[in-house]
Amino acid sequence: MTMRHLLLATFVAAVAWSPFDSAIAQDATAGAAVFKSQCSICHSVQEGRNMVGPSLFGIVGRKAGTIAGFHYSPANKDSGLTWDAATLDRYLTSPSTVVPHTIMTYAGLKDAQKRTDLIAYLSSLH
Repeated sequence: MTMRHLLLATFVAAVAWSPFDSAIAQDATAGAAVFKSQCSICHSVQEGRNMVGPSLFGIVGRKAGTIAGFHYSPANKDSGLTWDAATLDRYLTSPSTVVPHTIMTYAGLKDAQKRTDLIAYLSSLH
């Protein structure tokens, strides 16, 4: 594969992969259903209600590993991440790839539309 083909393939993959492309509409209501089916066993959306995982209330814009009183993995606390939409998208796709040694055992949400909807829902929690 030539460098030109490699660059073209990378560009096409990036465009096709981006959940924030205008071709993928965000639906917070659908995201609430995704949360319920994929996340609610470990996470709450109520402020201050931590479960196995920390509360996801106000997660968008929050620095990783910062809820007082929740036991985060050192990997998460030291990740330096701030949970914006793009970072959440990467993390929700494959948590252990974005934060190696995370204690979150979730394998990831591969469906880009579901991730986009979930992030829209999480963004509404503030």
